[in-house]
Amino acid sequence: MDPAIKNDVNENRRVFSTLSIGVGQFSIRDKILLLPEMSRRGNHLIAGAFRSFGVNTRVMDTYKGMDLGKQFTSGKECYPCQVTTGDILYALKDEKEKLGEGFHPEDYVVFMPTAEGPCRFGMYNKYQRIILDSFPDFKDVKIGTSNAREAYALDGMLEKAQETDLRIVGYFAIVVGDVLDRLLWRVRPYEKEEGITDDFMERSMHDMATSFEKYGAKKEFDRILDHLQEIIEEGKSIIDPSIPSKPLIGVVGEIYLRSHVQSNQDVIRLLEKYGGEVVNASIAEWFNYTTYDRLREAKRGLTLSLKQFHFSGTKTYLKAMIKHGAELWYQQRKQDQVYDRAKKVMPLAGDHRVGHLEKILKEEDLFSFEVGTETCLSIPGIMAYVKEGYNGVVNVYPFTCMPSTVTSAIVRPLMNRMKVPYLDTPYDGTFQPGREAAIRTFMYQVKQHFERNGRVALEKQ
Repeated sequence: MDPAIKNDVNENRRVFSTLSIGVGQFSIRDKILLLPEMSRRGNHLIAGAFRSFGVNTRVMDTYKGMDLGKQFTSGKECYPCQVTTGDILYALKDEKEKLGEGFHPEDYVVFMPTAEGPCRFGMYNKYQRIILDSFPDFKDVKIGTSNAREAYALDGMLEKAQETDLRIVGYFAIVVGDVLDRLLWRVRPYEKEEGITDDFMERSMHDMATSFEKYGAKKEFDRILDHLQEIIEEGKSIIDPSIPSKPLIGVVGEIYLRSHVQSNQDVIRLLEKYGGEVVNASIAEWFNYTTYDRLREAKRGLTLSLKQFHFSGTKTYLKAMIKHGAELWYQQRKQDQVYDRAKKVMPLAGDHRVGHLEKILKEEDLFSFEVGTETCLSIPGIMAYVKEGYNGVVNVYPFTCMPSTVTSAIVRPLMNRMKVPYLDTPYDGTFQPGREAAIRTFMYQVKQHFERNGRVALEKQ
């Protein structure tokens, strides 16, 4: 064999080998687990949940490493890949600078979940593995992952007896984080003094993370909810009751961009600046969807096995149906528990059931859950907002994101016919001079819709 070809073959083997060895579900016991920040409140609460099980967990600083993210990407990747890559490199470089000879890369695990294609999110951790391998100091840093295909199970990351408990507590942290987000968006447009809501929410986030760290592993959820209720009561006191209700805007889109404030250039605050109150789709919605989709898959497999008299397959799919059905029931039950406690104090927007969203798609014949991706949630989420009386809808996503582009193509003509203001806001890290003008125009239309139709009462949700 030609030596050059032989070298190429060996290099390819090395790359594929590191993707299998350096990316996966590794034990995080006695490791430093680094979490990327997506939803600020949700991720800090998840970190608190991990710490309650004895895992040294940190949320990485975000957006400080954008120069590094751009340096090691081409710009053709999905925008969140640039952001998270920069966050990882910045965090590791910062650790090495602070610790010097005391920095041991094998002590670190970067947590980067994944999803199935065609979304490029499924390739982030593989690409980031190749980048880390290009740094001699970071080659031994592991990338831990959890797959949407398995409904984000945490197999192999902790002792077997604790894996299920951690997933339960982690999901609970996600829901509580969603409620904190909804509290922020409900209070900030009506705050008595500018800026006090942000200060209050930052303090509350850290307090709730401590609460999860203290009570999470014990699964003392009532104590956590008692603390959440106190926070909501304090948040309610910040509202100026003399400020009249404002138009209500629903946000959907790609989960990272719509949740990551720096990446979407704080679009929610900008919508508030021009007179709106905003409700963003929840983080828990995606986790419920992955469990729901595994249940659908098991039902489909069971039906086919019965038709083919494939009895071993029937048993396998029946067990999967029971497993994922129980998981979905439990997730929805815990979600209801959190929202019910929150709504006793003040009206907050509820969350959409994934089964209801699929029903909307079927009734309107707009899309199919068989195709998958976040399009399955964004399209019916928009239709649900409209039916609930929202005054406008914004679709937030990375530039060139396929699922969100499909959403726009299907929904935009529908919104025109229904006379509901609609806005696409794609982002790629650049600051577009016409972005604020587009939002101001959108908000003018939203206010017109509000004057004609009023708005939904959150108390009814």
